[in-house]
Amino acid sequence: MSTSADVPPLTSPAAATSPAAATVPAVAAGAVGSAALPAASAVGSPLSRLDLAQLGPNWYAAVMGTAIVANGAAALPVRVPGLIGFGEAMWGLGAAALLVLAAARLVHLTRHREAARTQLLDNPATAVFYGCPPMALLAVGLGTLLLGSRVIGTGPAVALDAVLWGVGTLYGLAVAAGIPYLMITRHPVSALEANPTWLLPVVAPLVASACGPALVPHLPAGLPQQAMLYGCWALFGVGLLATLVLLPVVFTGLFHSKVPALALTPALFLVLGPLGQSVTAIHQLADAARPVLPALAPVMLPLAELYGVAVIGVAMLWLAVALTANLRARRAGMPFAMTWWAFTFPVGTCVTGASALAGHTRFGGFTGLAAVLYLLLGAAWLLAAGGTVAGLLRGRLLAR
Repeated sequence: MSTSADVPPLTSPAAATSPAAATVPAVAAGAVGSAALPAASAVGSPLSRLDLAQLGPNWYAAVMGTAIVANGAAALPVRVPGLIGFGEAMWGLGAAALLVLAAARLVHLTRHREAARTQLLDNPATAVFYGCPPMALLAVGLGTLLLGSRVIGTGPAVALDAVLWGVGTLYGLAVAAGIPYLMITRHPVSALEANPTWLLPVVAPLVASACGPALVPHLPAGLPQQAMLYGCWALFGVGLLATLVLLPVVFTGLFHSKVPALALTPALFLVLGPLGQSVTAIHQLADAARPVLPALAPVMLPLAELYGVAVIGVAMLWLAVALTANLRARRAGMPFAMTWWAFTFPVGTCVTGASALAGHTRFGGFTGLAAVLYLLLGAAWLLAAGGTVAGLLRGRLLAR
């Protein structure tokens, strides 16, 4: 595995020598899986040398990134020939990746219990990535309803999405409460060394609030639909307020300690996740409220538009910052790591947010923005997926 010496630091000497900061380069190396390592020398094919003891929850980011490419295709306000077929293929790939990864993680949790325990209870750098599995479930579930229904039928798609949404939501709430609890009571962390990965545990409720409204029309009219809608609004509040609490802490850590390792620089994109997802969620909730809560609908749509315009503006400003920082890090020799998947899902949430704004405002600028962001998302997915496949085949990821 690589060490902090393999990855040039971007932090102050004081921060680099503190105990909490020492755990962060592990995200760029062992916990996240740097692929900028020499090929393993063991005999046998690279795949035969995979060590599932190293398989962390951060690998679900690959499922999230693939699923958001599919969901973004369904949400785009422009229709290009073959776009929906492409989205269906990406949904299928994301669903398959979820099944494979879930099976591999089951092996990890049963055969490598001590490693799993360390990842959750003793290593704050890996524990925050437990926010990824519920978001992967939710994203694949939504894609099943939006795109998979054309493949497996509406009834099975609704049933599968309902299961994935229910499990993902409960899982996400457990993580949103559990990981902060561990950070308060057990993990050796300091607010002065916070980084954007700290947002991961609290974003899942926002994702659930954005995905849940798609199920509302498939529920019985009356109380079930109202309960679902109010529940999604509650999830929106949980995720948004938790994000507002954590964002100042994250910026404090970035300003004080900088980015601790080059390979962690892509994590700057994670700030986009709650921004784009909240815009998507508030528009989906406003649409779902029209037939279910007609008295509130006239208020919710203007609120969604005003909120969406403001937050998308902030997101685009931060996108420029994150892009510039990553181009700088790449010139400085930033290696491939699983953190590169941070280029995908957060940008994808901005695609769906801009698409929702385009649909409600009918402003062509948001349509163009959504299309440009989707092209950026596609390029990011190719980079992350290509690096991951190459790292696995060459024995540079999860190698014994």
